[in-house]
Amino acid sequence: MAKQSPDAPAPEQPLIEHLLELRSRLLKCVLAVILLFCCIYPFANEVYLIVAEPLRVHLPTGTTMIATEVTSPFFTPLKLSMVMAAFLAVPYMLFQIWSFIAPGLYQHEKRLALPLFASSVILFYLGVVFAYFVVFPLVFSFFTSVGPEGIAVMPDINSYLNIVLKMFFAFGITFEIPVATILLIKSGVTSVASLTAKRPYIFVGCFVVGMLLTPPDIISQTLLAIPMWLLFEAGVFFGRLVEKPGAPEAAEEAESHQDSPPGP
Repeated sequence: MAKQSPDAPAPEQPLIEHLLELRSRLLKCVLAVILLFCCIYPFANEVYLIVAEPLRVHLPTGTTMIATEVTSPFFTPLKLSMVMAAFLAVPYMLFQIWSFIAPGLYQHEKRLALPLFASSVILFYLGVVFAYFVVFPLVFSFFTSVGPEGIAVMPDINSYLNIVLKMFFAFGITFEIPVATILLIKSGVTSVASLTAKRPYIFVGCFVVGMLLTPPDIISQTLLAIPMWLLFEAGVFFGRLVEKPGAPEAAEEAESHQDSPPGP
């Protein structure tokens, strides 16, 4: 009987067992979100005040945020509680994903995948923190100071929450760029040399993405585009450490094959 290599993945299980395990882990993720929601919702109003603080501190004296819909005072904190529960459950959900796919990975793949999972969680939260402490004060200070004379600035609580959640998501996903770059390089889809050659186009693309994902002002666009470019450079730097030997030549050959016209 052949001895199994310690680097080999676990023996393959029947499809039904995979589906049952997947269902179990999905249920655990849903239960984790529900549990966190039940813990957060009693403090929903206080949590909303914390989220709204970057705007409230810049409102003109004598003005405040308002609710223009009858149901907004109830549903807006409720929506925030649900999103916060999902945000906080991200590490646990990623752990469930990792536990599901880890038995099918080789040992060398696990050594790379586990740090990438941990890095993706940390980078996502760093993106949210960066948006809250750096981007929001600058953006909302600008918005509340450029209105016409005699117009009271009184933002709607639901509209504000929609903008904030969109920017949280945009910055959280943007901060995953190093992980995505490393995975593309490691898998051989592209190479460090190819990404370096395309640096000017990627720099312009960062500003285009920043324009699409943020409110229509140059401040938030720049505050998203510059970190995107820096994170891309960080991904290229660390990608050199994981790039397979011969990968640059293979990636360049594949790209040249795609660019070449089809034969007769």
